[in-house]
Amino acid sequence: MLSNYAELFLVCAIILMPIFYETSSRFRYYFKIFVYYAVVILNSFFFIPIFLFRPCDVRNLTLASKFCRLASPIISMKWEVRGAEHMGADRAMVMVANHQSSLDILGMFDFWHLMDKCTVIAKRELFFAWPFGLAAWLSGLIFIDRRHAQRAQTAMNESTKMLIEKRTKLWVFPEGTRRITNEIHPFKKGAFHVAVRAQLPILPVVYSSYHTFLDTKNKVMNPGHVIVTALPPIETKGLTIDDIPELIERTRNAMIETFKATTKEVENRFNLSGHGMTPAKGTTTVISRIAAALPGGVSKQPTTATSTTTVVDPLPIRPVVELIEPEARKIGSLLGGGDASPIKEPTAYRRKDVQRD
Repeated sequence: MLSNYAELFLVCAIILMPIFYETSSRFRYYFKIFVYYAVVILNSFFFIPIFLFRPCDVRNLTLASKFCRLASPIISMKWEVRGAEHMGADRAMVMVANHQSSLDILGMFDFWHLMDKCTVIAKRELFFAWPFGLAAWLSGLIFIDRRHAQRAQTAMNESTKMLIEKRTKLWVFPEGTRRITNEIHPFKKGAFHVAVRAQLPILPVVYSSYHTFLDTKNKVMNPGHVIVTALPPIETKGLTIDDIPELIERTRNAMIETFKATTKEVENRFNLSGHGMTPAKGTTTVISRIAAALPGGVSKQPTTATSTTTVVDPLPIRPVVELIEPEARKIGSLLGGGDASPIKEPTAYRRKDVQRD
């Protein structure tokens, strides 16, 4: 009896899942997050026995990233990397990046092979999120206790010798906490202390804004395109501890400028406006085309200095069904609640088109 109920539940789930996915932005959000975490967790289980053969080796991350990056096309994410030559330099450096979401790590999986030997500063709590935490530790991640600044600084300083000897890059999110607020927040000093004391260059890495596809408050996650830019390294040779505030300001200002430029480029390229997930002005939607086709619908001629005539469309009214493209579907809007605004997904954001970019 129980097996029959289980089979019935499974059949219903398989039938209803595509319907929920196409009609509910909230369902799509949780489904994509589930897929992302599931891929990472499954890979952690699979790689832990392999990592035991070379524990705490940062090269394990390069191996894991080849499989974890498979989550990106599944959830319709595209990462466009610029400045790959800076990431691939065979030298120790401190890489600082803006932090918006856990999706930042998914982006790193996509270009980890470029960085080759790279480790990450992560909060200590992640170590206890097994199996991911154990796999991360076996991959050479450096866990710090952010509640104790002195301990965190000591852990980062102890990693310096390894960075220099093995030509390893150290990835840090200097903002500390991830926040999707469409801006780059003030930086903490830890990463810059490490760079100055070891005389290692700072390599700024900038993710364009996730506002173009992600709204965690309203649980909306549309197909996304993110530009990841590695800026030229900022040398620290000759600098002292007293120069750190100016170094932080110079680095952050360069990152803010790139952040604004690349975000604007994504908005313009995919015809997005303002907050990101609503079409730009002048873009027709399914609703507007249906309204124009209904009996009694009128269209206005362009207004000029000599004429403001309003005329009825003389063409025969086409069936409403012909106006709705088979690929159109409902996506959420940041300006409305949930699925309040049924708008057609921008063509360039459909998975098949994104993969051709």
